[in-house]
Amino acid sequence: MDIKKVMPNINKHIDKSKPYISPSENAHKGLNVPQIVFDYGSIKTKVKSLPNLYKYMFGSFKEMKKTYKELYKQPRNPSKNIASKDLEGLKALAIELGASDIGFTDVDLSYIFDDKLIIYPNAIVLAMEMAPNIIETAPSKNAEKEIFRTYYELCVMVNRIKDFLNDRGYNAEAGPSLGGEVNYPLLAQKSGIGVIGKHGMLITPKLGPSLRLAVVYTDIANLPIENDNKHLWINDFCETCNQCVKKCPGGAIYKDTIIFEDGSKQCIDYKKCAVPFSKQHGCTVCIKECIFFKSNYDKIEKAFAKK
Repeated sequence: MDIKKVMPNINKHIDKSKPYISPSENAHKGLNVPQIVFDYGSIKTKVKSLPNLYKYMFGSFKEMKKTYKELYKQPRNPSKNIASKDLEGLKALAIELGASDIGFTDVDLSYIFDDKLIIYPNAIVLAMEMAPNIIETAPSKNAEKEIFRTYYELCVMVNRIKDFLNDRGYNAEAGPSLGGEVNYPLLAQKSGIGVIGKHGMLITPKLGPSLRLAVVYTDIANLPIENDNKHLWINDFCETCNQCVKKCPGGAIYKDTIIFEDGSKQCIDYKKCAVPFSKQHGCTVCIKECIFFKSNYDKIEKAFAKK
């Protein structure tokens, strides 16, 4: 079964007579989690989870359909410079809707998946926390439900923020948390809000790895883009830690991260990851066992700096 035919897809809505942005030649394949589970995991076990996830999963699909149907619903004479009051209003709305971190960056074309397209070059990155007290129970039905809650609420959030920007005269394209057209952890790392750990998850000072991401794309030119990432020391720390490698029930996390010729990285063997992911309620053990989930970011940084 080809899950891609079931999930909403932006490419079916892109008007190629209008400007759009393609991935670079060295772009990577986007991994579709439902497809990976179907191909390498236990689809029978995963189907049993549907009653627990129905509200959030199909709510996410509904929001994704709205996202793509309204792709070209944009203001007639858009401004490419955002007023300070509108930027502050955007941030306030994101926080009101549950965002814990917000970053701004331009989209590296190599981050766009090789089979996807987008229409605007800049990105507003949004991170939402997965409740730590629930993630602590992973693998569990409650932890799996919490994951899909954040997926759903992020899908709602990016659509609301798109509407907010459109209503104030700016172009905007919602990038849903499920599926998506770009590698969100890489985009978030580029925005400076965190760094990708050895487990392939973004780690931020506020949330550790207990988060999910979504994006709003725009052609606003004066976003407060941050070019300095203060959290890159995490890469060196991860090389000394390896807790996620040791604790992964599928043995899916590489102790020595694969680095390709273009400098891009592969942290996990997704075929191995699919087995516990499908059989153990979305697994999430790598997040639960991460030292940045268990302890305080500042304490870890200070202790590591002394070594």
